This record gives sequence, structure tokens and C-alpha cells, in this order.
Amino acid sequence: MANVFDTANYPQTEPTLLQAGDRWAWRRPDLTTDYPTATYSLSYVARREGTGERIAITASETTDGYVVEVDSSVTATYEPGRYQWSAFITRTSDSARAEIGYGSFEVKANRATSTDDPRSTAQVMLDNIEAYLKDPSNLSAASYSIAGRSLSRWNRADLLEERDRLKAEINREVQAEKLRKGLGTNQQIRVRFTR
Repeated sequence: MANVFDTANYPQTEPTLLQAGDRWAWRRPDLTTDYPTATYSLSYVARREGTGERIAITASETTDGYVVEVDSSVTATYEPGRYQWSAFITRTSDSARAEIGYGSFEVKANRATSTDDPRSTAQVMLDNIEAYLKDPSNLSAASYSIAGRSLSRWNRADLLEERDRLKAEINREVQAEKLRKGLGTNQQIRVRFTR
């Protein structure tokens, strides 16, 4: 594993998943051809969906490009959720600004301090369905609502179908996390050769 504190190992694009309480870092060396660091600056503004909470980040200029570093003590104050971001280049001579990119990232809860349930919505729903299938008298599992999705006294066939769908969703989440970490997955790639 590469040292995550070494600038040479920083991702060269904006991340899609960030952890509150962790140090955030990435770089954009590709921008220096059009926007030399001696005469331009790079900044970001992100807003959390649903609340508008604002995050402002200013990159540092180096000879190799723009470097973004946000200290752990700062990210610890960020609320979990999905954020829409915009990247701005500013010309230092006259403060003229232009948006040069946009996207989104998700901030996960600070694992060291959060008391929230770390399971995904799909995992919580699957656990409740399985608890109810195991013991139909378990009324706390018989009816619940999470993030706008609810379960309330479904018939057994529908529950089994929903259980299978949730298992597939959880498997996709696991595979995506493995890919994000650079680990192999157990998915097969099929190839057909023809003449």
C-alpha cells in the first residue's frame, strides 16, 4: 500500500467518496498547461444535498500542479451525506473566475466518533426481513421505514423476492467497495473469441 500522506500518491482527480475525520487529499497536475500555477488558483465549493451545508476548499499551487489538502480536524466537522461540488479557476491578476468542473462526492460518517448504525440501508432492510422470516411474531421487524423505503406486513413470497433483491444490492455495494480500494473482486469476465 502506498503512503497516503505522500503527495506523489495522491489521486489525480476529485474523489467520489470521502470520510469525515480523515485527511482529504488529491491533486490536479493536468490543469497547469492551460492554467499555470503562477497566474491562476484553484478552489472548490461543495453543497450538501437537502441542506445546502457549504464546504469551501482552496488548493495550493506547486510547480507540479494544484494540490488539495484538507486537515482531519476540519473534515471532522463535516456532516455525512451527498455533496455537489464545483471547481473554479481564478486568474490572480484580476480575480476573474470560471467554473472548470463539477461533480458529486459522498461524505461518510466519522468512523472514530459516529454512533450511527454503520450498515447500509439495504443491509438494515435485509436484516429486518430475515428477522421477520425467522420469527413472524417479531413485530419490530414486521413494520419499519428507512430513508423513505418501508416494509409493512408483506406476504412471504414478496418478502423472499425482496430479500433476494437486497442481497444482490448488497453484493454490488461490496464489489464496488473492493474496486474502490483496488482489491480484486470475485466477478467473472467472460470473453468470446470469434473468427
